[in-house]
Amino acid sequence: MPRILVRVAALIAVLALLFGVPWWTIVGSPALPVALEVLGTVVFATAAIAVPACMVLGHGPWQRDLAAKIGDLSLGLIWLLFSLSILGNVLRLVLVVSGVDSAAGIVSGVVLVVFAALAAYGMFEARRVPRLKELDVVLPRLGAGLDGLRFAIITDTHFGPLNRTTWSEKVVEVVNELDADVVAHAGDLADGTVAKRQEQVAPLGKVRAKLGKFYITGNHEYFGEAQAWLDHMRDLGWETLHNRHVPVGRGGDTLVFAGIDDPTGAASGLPGHGPDLPAALDGVPASTPVVLLAHQPKQVKQAAEAGIDLQISGHTHGGQIWPFHLLVRLDQPVLAGLSRHGERTQLYTSRGTGFWGPPLRVFAPSEITLLTLRNGK
Repeated sequence: MPRILVRVAALIAVLALLFGVPWWTIVGSPALPVALEVLGTVVFATAAIAVPACMVLGHGPWQRDLAAKIGDLSLGLIWLLFSLSILGNVLRLVLVVSGVDSAAGIVSGVVLVVFAALAAYGMFEARRVPRLKELDVVLPRLGAGLDGLRFAIITDTHFGPLNRTTWSEKVVEVVNELDADVVAHAGDLADGTVAKRQEQVAPLGKVRAKLGKFYITGNHEYFGEAQAWLDHMRDLGWETLHNRHVPVGRGGDTLVFAGIDDPTGAASGLPGHGPDLPAALDGVPASTPVVLLAHQPKQVKQAAEAGIDLQISGHTHGGQIWPFHLLVRLDQPVLAGLSRHGERTQLYTSRGTGFWGPPLRVFAPSEITLLTLRNGK
């Protein structure tokens, strides 16, 4: 069978599940009047066609922001409704076995009420200014002069079809209030071209840091203009760690901040793009501690082999919309927080500062992170 037919068949199967299970749970209830059943069927069928069409128009070569807004929100809502419908049908089975009358009607009502509550909560969480998450991280090789270094992290801002310029300004206000020594953006800056998103990104030019501001590419930069975003962030005053490092010093001690490209860069067709850790560490003395910016947590395997002290990643969004975190864990070793890998390497994975696509965050709140680096002595 030709590959295109396999992909089409897979897409139809996914859409049938995403929309079919909620339809059967809610519209297929025996207690529903025929008129509402017909109306509900029309709504679900129309949405099943409109969502993939809007996603293609919004995120394909046409880049239509209105289509992206409709498609993104609809995709997030149907995923949430699908997940709740699965749980609802487990409840229906329990009620039927227990001999409860009108089990289908009860489940339909419960699913709709919980869906409405979680959708409202999720939209609020996605659009709010992220909460601050503070954590001390002990790096045994850190020199005494750098003990207490304040390291602020933002990542996965995903500036896109929804204009979040005001939100961007408020994020910068929070970051600047931290009075950080170092600030990093760990990738997935924006979705779209510099020309379309520069207004939302512009506030990042006002970020203040005493010792350095560092930026790396995420996978989403490679869906658009990775090199253009590197150039633009450099113009805004950020050091772009494109497979390179920058040493920072205080009190006679040195700490290296290195950065590598996202793995998708290797297949992007852009010359010199793709993760190259040996190049990023070229010239770094073996005795010098290293903080590595690498967008995806799974890049920690190579980092641990190289003896990196601390890797900073994003990408997972903490799952963003429950229970998507279960699928994320199939691809990534860590969902969020601080973890240890090998004898020396620690990994901090941020849940992200913004959101991708659906303007929803359900049980995966966004964050602005402040790590205080300690030498433990």
